[in-house]
Amino acid sequence: MYSHTTVGANDLARAKDFYDAVLEPLGLEVRYSGGGIIGWGPPGGRPQFLVVRPFDGGDPSVGNGSMIALLASTRSVVDACYEAAMAQGGLNEGRPALRPQYHRNYYGAYFRDLDGNKICIVCHEPE
Repeated sequence: MYSHTTVGANDLARAKDFYDAVLEPLGLEVRYSGGGIIGWGPPGGRPQFLVVRPFDGGDPSVGNGSMIALLASTRSVVDACYEAAMAQGGLNEGRPALRPQYHRNYYGAYFRDLDGNKICIVCHEPE
């Protein structure tokens, strides 16, 4: 559905360590690194999740109401990504749980990365 999505970071090396740990349970790997951009994706393709130093040279900022949701195949993958985010210094925005207000099988976790970007890891499948 999409080619890539992008969040900004102040320190790309620190962001890489954070997202290497968080995205590993999803099976995503670094597909590109250079020129102020690091991109993770599935083996061999897209979509990609990019972390960049803003092109205008300014500080990255987060948007109110902005969030990136990454799809997990199982609820245990949601748990693993969330735990990795917390271990890497992420900020809890909603522990892994069923959220039936969205739909019966919505199991998601929410956190902010080291630069304040809001990320959701979600599984839509039954247990």
